Amino acid sequence: MKNTSKPLKSLSILFADDEESLQEVMRLELPRMGHRVTVCPDGLTAVAALEKDSYDCLLVDLDMPGLNGIGVIQRAKEIYPNIEAVVLTGKQSVESAIQAMRYGACDYITKPCRLADLETLLTRIAQRRDLSMKYQAAQRQLEHKQGKMQLIGKHPSMEKVRKLVEKVAPAISTVLIRGETGCGKELVARAVHDCSPRRDQPFVAVNCGALPENLIESELFGHRKGSFTGADTHREGLFEVADGGTIFLDEIGELPLPLQAKLLRVLESGEIRRVGDSTPFKVDVRVVCATHRDLEGMVEEGTFREDLLFRINAFEINVPPLRERLSDLPELATHLFYRARPELSHVKEPFTPDAMEELCGHVWPGNVRELANVIEHATILCDAPPIDSSHLPRHFTERRLRKTIKFQQPMSLRDMELQAIQEAMQRHQGNKPAVAEELGISLKTLYNKLGQIEPQQKAA
Repeated sequence: MKNTSKPLKSLSILFADDEESLQEVMRLELPRMGHRVTVCPDGLTAVAALEKDSYDCLLVDLDMPGLNGIGVIQRAKEIYPNIEAVVLTGKQSVESAIQAMRYGACDYITKPCRLADLETLLTRIAQRRDLSMKYQAAQRQLEHKQGKMQLIGKHPSMEKVRKLVEKVAPAISTVLIRGETGCGKELVARAVHDCSPRRDQPFVAVNCGALPENLIESELFGHRKGSFTGADTHREGLFEVADGGTIFLDEIGELPLPLQAKLLRVLESGEIRRVGDSTPFKVDVRVVCATHRDLEGMVEEGTFREDLLFRINAFEINVPPLRERLSDLPELATHLFYRARPELSHVKEPFTPDAMEELCGHVWPGNVRELANVIEHATILCDAPPIDSSHLPRHFTERRLRKTIKFQQPMSLRDMELQAIQEAMQRHQGNKPAVAEELGISLKTLYNKLGQIEPQQKAA
């Protein structure tokens, strides 16, 4: 029966032994087992290699000239606390091997060693590291409150999103998700991952706009101890944590130009290089990106690389804003209520008709995220459902009153037109091409209309 399980990740191994014949064997056999190897003839050379590059596993002889195996292990653990160290020893020195385990070695193997035993040992190490990666990914998901969530709504625009997710999920293509802030782009990215063959592997979400510019490269690709001020230990990057799974790069438009070039190299080669390392290594990661920015406009401005846009936009999904699918709002609001108050899942009507009318009459500039905050606020105020209008946030009621007053005052056709433009500018956060498209006018006409608004504002 054919084994269909996912192959384990290749290990980067540093082998140190003063026996030339054993050095040659390891140069040939470790790559045959699927691992990368650097061979050193003594302990001092091994330490120099550790200070230059990073390794997953250290295979070291106990008795070597210059610096013995225990000394190499101690230095390795200072640089890379998570490195797996295995000692090779003669049968007469088993006690020394046990002593080495007190200094951080995870196992030992006696010489002459059988290659089958060595391969079994390395497989166990690879499995342990694989589990560790998954655990780290799970911890990050908990920290970011990530979890499998369904795409709610029956509006045709959401049905289209669902169909696109089903089409692209089994592929390995990069995906670009576009939509306004708060409309649910991360949920769509998670749906792509959950419907893909990678569903049991890590899903790692990164907000590119929330990372300090001087730390983005280290966060994404990792770093070697001492590679910059504050790098006190070796650290795996988020691409490495996501190996085998999916990495979601939210707000990709906020990525600085130098990092855009490095990301492009990763997408084209499948290799990453930790900060401070000279040797790149392969990762198997599917990349899904998202943005609310006009990337094409940024390309024209020179703030986003055109070649990177082509690379990440192999498949595009546009997520509609909430105001364009208000028919989904009752279902969404109910879902969010049950998520906030799972102990009340038996309640069939969690909102009064008046409260639901208020919710459906709102413009929702903050989209689903704003709706989630409003529902959470209401569930705190409401001791027992159903939620009524009095449980909605105060600014909600104030905005409704302001609108009522405005509509009571007579307005000229010109004033109504300018008000519509102002409100569209707020909804699209000043994105003029998007405003022109929504209003059905040319960009030139929009600029002319905006020129009429500015003198009024100055006069006011």
